[in-house]
Amino acid sequence: MITQAPAAPAERKPPWLKVRFPGGENYIRLKNIMREGALHTVCEEARWPNIGECWEAGTATFMILGDTCTRACGFCAVKSGRPLVLDRLEPARVAKAVHRMGLTHAVVTSVNRDDEPDGGAQVFADTMRWIRRLSPGTSIEVLIPDFMGNWEALASVMAAQPEILNHNTETVPRLYRRVRPKGRYERSLELLRRARELDPGAITKSGLMVGLGETKHELLMVFADLVDGGVQVLTLGQYLRPSAKHLPLVRYYHPDEFEALKEDALALGFQHVEAGPLVRSSYHAERQAQGVRSR
Repeated sequence: MITQAPAAPAERKPPWLKVRFPGGENYIRLKNIMREGALHTVCEEARWPNIGECWEAGTATFMILGDTCTRACGFCAVKSGRPLVLDRLEPARVAKAVHRMGLTHAVVTSVNRDDEPDGGAQVFADTMRWIRRLSPGTSIEVLIPDFMGNWEALASVMAAQPEILNHNTETVPRLYRRVRPKGRYERSLELLRRARELDPGAITKSGLMVGLGETKHELLMVFADLVDGGVQVLTLGQYLRPSAKHLPLVRYYHPDEFEALKEDALALGFQHVEAGPLVRSSYHAERQAQGVRSR
């Protein structure tokens, strides 16, 4: 049964979290492309706050493997339940949309598909190959689930040679049981380390949310663990409670705190850090890739 989230509780957001209502010309064009291709985006499904800015700039993050997740993480707005069978034509439709949009950098993520033996890894690989067939000059970033520690599945993704391999750590180890009940902190670190070993030329990337009750010391420990695992790019953003059934927000971080955490992360060894209240995994993704390659 698919879970339906009740309305989010009323919260007074600080002024730095105010965003413009989406609806510009480019936004409408991208929305039409997605609907015509029967495609999903994590920007819509996860209710990302900066969708108006990103879509108006002509960028979007494709969400493959359907729109229903086999997990029910405490922070995520994507619906959970029993998903439909995999759509083997989805990779070609994503590639056609990338081509129509004229993207120079395509970002592809997915729901968790723990019902599939490989977690949907082959569909990731097929999507990358289709994008390169139709848009050979486009770089590709994939934001993947943990595949329940299936390292053969990870190897099949890396064999398709994404320019950027992203897997979000999401939070600090102490909060995993509440935030990511089916996730394992050590498994996520292992995935990122193995991805680096499988393709040393690929950029590895991870992201965290703040505002769930973590301490600064805990965040710095995660930063250090990621750097030790060879992760080059970090994204850090504010957790925003999607609905009343999701984890409560503990506090908002001020933009100055994000800037301080960015400086700490860079000092620990990351090559690029994107930190701010509205930052999500693929926020300014192309700029992040350029920042690492230019070093």
